Amino acid sequence: MGVLSKRSTVYFEPEIHQALRVKAATLHQSVSEVVNDAVRIALREDQEDLNSFKQRENEGILSYEELLDDLRSHGKL
Repeated sequence: MGVLSKRSTVYFEPEIHQALRVKAATLHQSVSEVVNDAVRIALREDQEDLNSFKQRENEGILSYEELLDDLRSHGKL
């Protein structure tokens, strides 16, 4: 862990905690490192989602009825 690491208490369900401990041991890492990696991945995915939303914000809106009509016209329904 880095010098500027912060400490936090997180409560895991017993089964999740056991899985984390096993994964950490398998990877030769601490539980904190495994959790930090998982949080980084989740945050990156959030950023990718936000970027996707931003790129698509000018797309037209398709109503549910229009979607069904389009699916039917393409033989999907």
